[in-house]
Amino acid sequence: MKFLDQAKIFIKSGDGGAGCVSFRREKYIEFGGPNGGDGGSGGNVYIEAVPNLNTLIDFRYHQHFKAPKGRNGMGSDKTGPKGKDIVIKVPVGTEVLADDQETLIVDMIEAGQKFLLAKGGDGGRGNAQFKSATNQAPRYAEPGWPGQEMWVWLRLKVIADVGLLGMPNAGKSTFLSVVTKARPKIADYPFTTIHPNLGVAWVDGYEMVIADIPGLIEGAHEGTGLGDRFLKHIERCYALLHLVDATLDDVIGAYKAIRRELELYDVATAGKPEVVALNKCDALTEKELAVKQRQLEKVSGKKVFVMSAVAKRGIWECLREVNRYITRDRSQKEEAPMQIEAAGEPWSPV
Repeated sequence: MKFLDQAKIFIKSGDGGAGCVSFRREKYIEFGGPNGGDGGSGGNVYIEAVPNLNTLIDFRYHQHFKAPKGRNGMGSDKTGPKGKDIVIKVPVGTEVLADDQETLIVDMIEAGQKFLLAKGGDGGRGNAQFKSATNQAPRYAEPGWPGQEMWVWLRLKVIADVGLLGMPNAGKSTFLSVVTKARPKIADYPFTTIHPNLGVAWVDGYEMVIADIPGLIEGAHEGTGLGDRFLKHIERCYALLHLVDATLDDVIGAYKAIRRELELYDVATAGKPEVVALNKCDALTEKELAVKQRQLEKVSGKKVFVMSAVAKRGIWECLREVNRYITRDRSQKEEAPMQIEAAGEPWSPV
């Protein structure tokens, strides 16, 4: 299943049914009077967040959602049936934006959350509603009111505890594949990852959802490379794990470039707790590592972990540090061994 994080759909609520023009016609009743019923209202269009979805791929093939029209009114003061409502189900974390892609309509952040996107049109009044002392046999009924229609954008921001940051080829996908059961594409060239991948790891009995997004480069906040389209996936993370490729000649420049892009994209995201780690440490000598570690600690102002995802060195200490910053409710802690182990099913392309 392919991960799709944005889609454009057309929605239309149902039109209201027309009112009825009818008169009572019964034997021995000379002046029956009007008895036309009202039209039924059109169906509404709702959007609902459900926990068992993790991609918007379904909206690539189904882009138009139209609620049924209300039925017309009938004689004997019978109101027409209401049009059936339709419910569009989306993953938790989906934003609904207007056609301008800027105006936020609703943010679906909780499972079970339901929102009325388009209200159905009201039904027209039958001629019985227009009876008066001066007009006792009206021959007029209202048509139904039209429903609402619009194009909207759906944008999915994944709900994860930890977001992986780093330049292309920093080893993020390898790290994710080692600590979780996710199986992202791994290769020795930039932008191997072109879709966000999620995996679930267990740290001291706590579940941790980790999001791996495509690597960032200079100008990412403006859409350069794979750009700001994927930066949104770390907005809802509790903490950031910043991986720096230790084999680079300028680890300071690589770290600063990512931090600059974060700050230009969103100050709140840049202010999230960050754990910094030098990855691929197995490719350097201890002396070279120590130098780069000191340099990075001086610039970042925080402890820098040394790790190698391939050699599985230092990854657990790094995860334990990240785990300290996750502030979600952990009252549902499950019984699990104290050691760290991979578990759970990933949200990643198959």
